[in-house]
Amino acid sequence: MAFPEVLETFFNRWADLMWGTPLVVLLVGGGLYFMIHSAFRPYRYFGHAINLVLGKYSLKDDPGSIPHAQALSTALSGTLGLGNIAGVAIAISVGGPGSIFWMWVTAIVGVSTKFYTASLSVMYRHQDLNGQIYGGPMYVIMNGMGKKWYPLAALFAGACMIGALPVFQANQFVQLLRDVVAQPLNLASQDNHFIFDLFVSSGVAFLVFIIIRGKIYSIGSFAVKAVPLMVVAYLFMTFIVVGTHFDKVLSVFRLIITDAFSGSAVAGGSLATVIMIGVRRGAFSNEAGIGTESMAHGTAKTREPIREGLVAMLGPVIDTLIMCTCTAFIILLTGVWQTAEDSYGVTLTMLALKSIFPIFGQYFLLFMVGLLSLSTMVTMWFYGIRSAVFLFGARGESFYTPIYLALLVAGSVVSLDLVNGLILATFATMAIPTMISAIYLSPKVKAASRKYFQNLGAES
Repeated sequence: MAFPEVLETFFNRWADLMWGTPLVVLLVGGGLYFMIHSAFRPYRYFGHAINLVLGKYSLKDDPGSIPHAQALSTALSGTLGLGNIAGVAIAISVGGPGSIFWMWVTAIVGVSTKFYTASLSVMYRHQDLNGQIYGGPMYVIMNGMGKKWYPLAALFAGACMIGALPVFQANQFVQLLRDVVAQPLNLASQDNHFIFDLFVSSGVAFLVFIIIRGKIYSIGSFAVKAVPLMVVAYLFMTFIVVGTHFDKVLSVFRLIITDAFSGSAVAGGSLATVIMIGVRRGAFSNEAGIGTESMAHGTAKTREPIREGLVAMLGPVIDTLIMCTCTAFIILLTGVWQTAEDSYGVTLTMLALKSIFPIFGQYFLLFMVGLLSLSTMVTMWFYGIRSAVFLFGARGESFYTPIYLALLVAGSVVSLDLVNGLILATFATMAIPTMISAIYLSPKVKAASRKYFQNLGAES
């Protein structure tokens, strides 16, 4: 067995081991615990959360680096990535339509999880020697639980350094560019595309380098412009697909629900497989309980941790309940998931759009994936660099960025199965310290939220 195949087997077995029943119980069960622990209160304040994003209640002298809107956009630019397009396609290909239902479940309980993790990220954030403020599970663990819990914080930071690497985004963007542009123009063949992949990924790495030079400020500024554009454009295309297949909408809903509890669309008909794939892909998509997005929310300009928790809970709604559902309906309504047997990942979504928009559908998706990939790559760099600095101090920044950019290039030329296994395994590893610390410190969030909502009621 060749070395790449050995790595592929190792990472996928690691991912399967990590994404077993205990982790599913921790993520979904933990989310249910937060829902009950909070008495479902955050779910009643979506309107208030939107007002916070729009800039109400914000003060110029609030501590932090970026406004609520940029913090949410930065977090979303990390989650609104190829998990919404390629990840959903993989979920349907491997787990059947029923996996989408379990992605929805993960998002609904993820609302409360994000409320807790983001609130804690602000509550226990860290200020460096230059006066910059940062947050994240590693600082929540150290500042909230104590230094004796350092191994748990180090576990998160170490896994995040790997999980934040841009290999999945680079792999899928280059694959789509190859399918849409290179092969039709004979710039790369199906079997010999190494040079093309290397050239394109090097160009992407250069663009990422330009953006990340400005660190969180330029990332936030870029994200707050790119994310709304991506969401609106994708919703517009989905509405057209739904409109042209309106007679099939109810049957697709019925298929998702029935398959979620039967597993009939999966080889072997395993219900456990459907649930596992749905939860795995849901967590990969919206990152609720993973902990990375709370690193973006931890930089928000606010004195009230609960405010950022409320802003953060909008993430799973936008990311999974809206964007992932769009991709699922595009694939299921067009029927390509049953006919395109050899297509996988982002290519399946491309074929679905191409069947409705034969002239420009694939080019629209290429534009979307380009923006999604770029925004995710720059945000993930921020997560990775903060983890490297936490573990190694200032020298972590000097070595992590070159490695990050080099692996961005390398990620385009390795197999999707290898990349998929690596990212899923490290995401599962990050979830363990994130959820343990959030559950451990949940009484702090409950006390702070009770006080915040009481003051909010008194003001209104």
